[in-house]
Amino acid sequence: MQTKLYIAALITLVITISSCGSDDKKIVADNSPAVAVEVSTVSEENGNPFLSASGKIEAVNSANISTRMMGYVDKIYVQVGDKVSKGQQLISINNADISAKLAQVNAGITEATAAFTNAEKDYKRYTALFNENSASQKELDDITANYNMAKARLEGAKQMKNEVNAQFSYSNIRAPFNGVVTNKFIKVGDMANPGMPLMEVESPGNFQVLAMVPESEILQIKSGSEVEVLIKTLNESFKGTVDEVSTSAKNTGGQYMVKVILDESKSNLLSGMYATVQFPTAKKANTNRVLIPIEAVVHNGQLSGVYTVSESNTALLRWLRLGRTYGDSVEVLSGLSAEEQYIISAEGKLFNGAKISIQ
Repeated sequence: MQTKLYIAALITLVITISSCGSDDKKIVADNSPAVAVEVSTVSEENGNPFLSASGKIEAVNSANISTRMMGYVDKIYVQVGDKVSKGQQLISINNADISAKLAQVNAGITEATAAFTNAEKDYKRYTALFNENSASQKELDDITANYNMAKARLEGAKQMKNEVNAQFSYSNIRAPFNGVVTNKFIKVGDMANPGMPLMEVESPGNFQVLAMVPESEILQIKSGSEVEVLIKTLNESFKGTVDEVSTSAKNTGGQYMVKVILDESKSNLLSGMYATVQFPTAKKANTNRVLIPIEAVVHNGQLSGVYTVSESNTALLRWLRLGRTYGDSVEVLSGLSAEEQYIISAEGKLFNGAKISIQ
């Protein structure tokens, strides 16, 4: 009887455990709405692509104005944004010491002039006496030497005045060309030091782009070639011409500088705007590239990927290895193959396994 009770209890326990296990294995249906997405199919492009390089716009005529003398700034005559003409005074620097030196130089010139005038009279007098055999050769030589020394001292005094006048030009800073004041690095009362930028002046209208190109591509860029420059801020593109191609990357971290002169435009271009320069590159045979839009790329730290479409119609994040940028597209080196579908936009938040509805 005891054995029968034990067997009955054991059967009841097994049934209970089986019932609990079956409850744990119940699958909860996913009733979340599908995210509406727009997809595209990967295609390989074989053609003549272009190399994109980033750069900044700057005025062709641009100058950082500085001085060669040290002194306190007495007055600033212009403000940022003011138009200036060539030769217009911009800044005055205290020149009390130069004024004192000029007074000394003028006094020296007066003294040297008087000495020279007296020596010149003696020279003429003794020359006439020597011609009449009334003066010796020694007397004429002494007077001639005195005359030449007085003449040299007067010339030296005049040159010192030219030097002082040159220093005055460094205390009165003037515009080097017609333009606009774009920056001011000093204020009244500050100490101006030799070589320190005081003000920046640019000549508007003519602009250029300085772009940095990697060494793997620099040999394909030729001076005089036409390029297209994209300005995202203005959402416009401009034509330009390669003006200079640097042949050294010693001081630019392995990047070569390329200068592009923009064609004249009525658009509101400003110095400092970021630009993307598209250089045409030589066509390479049998070169297929997988390109996808940059906006479709998902970034997570140092990783880059794209959402693809799985067989069960869900989003699947695929990590990629990316290459060069071509305008609004980027090259995929690995992670995607031709004819695969990937998501380029979604109306909701995507994650791995999210149900999607292709529009």
